[in-house]
Amino acid sequence: MSPAKLSVFGLHAVQALLEKQPDRIIQLYVQKDRKDQKMQQALDLAQRHRIKIELLTRTELDRLTQNAVHQGLAASCHKAKTLSENDLDQLITKSEKPLFLILDGIQDPHNLGACLRCADAAGVDALIVPRDKSVSITSTVSKVACGAAETVPFVQVTNLARTLRDMKDQGVWLFGAAGEAENTLYQADFKQPAAIILGAEGQGLRRLTREHCDMLLTIPMRGSVSSLNVSVATGIFLFEALRQRNNI
Repeated sequence: MSPAKLSVFGLHAVQALLEKQPDRIIQLYVQKDRKDQKMQQALDLAQRHRIKIELLTRTELDRLTQNAVHQGLAASCHKAKTLSENDLDQLITKSEKPLFLILDGIQDPHNLGACLRCADAAGVDALIVPRDKSVSITSTVSKVACGAAETVPFVQVTNLARTLRDMKDQGVWLFGAAGEAENTLYQADFKQPAAIILGAEGQGLRRLTREHCDMLLTIPMRGSVSSLNVSVATGIFLFEALRQRNNI
């Protein structure tokens, strides 16, 4: 495949692509001896959209996906459109109380995939990352995200600090995760237009990012572990926001 194309693999990821963005798919690759209901559903969708299907052996599919856990299904497809700061105005105004997830310098594709999955489950309006020194959507990210990479708007911005200023000017409150913060996430009001910001693995938020936050928040912990994986922390923050918004 050429660099302009992306290989998406795994039943959930390919199924989401078939359901939501079938026009992106160039060709489907199916393991010859994999026959079950979920696979048949994917094949039916592919045939409905007249997508070319190629049957491969397990060895051939392993080679195509570089030995990833493909579950017998992969797709070559055009990359999803990556949004920029120019699209943020529309994303902010499309909802009365938008909720954004901002990841400041996440470089592990597994973490980004897991964060996308949390974002989709919590109804996040967009996931925002800086263009430099951050992982973008890759085959691994798409696989880990289990389809969420195809549903959550992904925004790459050139200057994160400037983006944060612009979001504040439009009424979005910025909540940053910081282990040493005095306030816990349970003291924040997530019912208003909000962006939850988490930093890179092991480093946390950068100085400029912290300075633009309206409030720094911590997750109260009682055990011996001093910090949580960024995707775990993302889930905790997002579902506290969802709990508040659902008045639970």
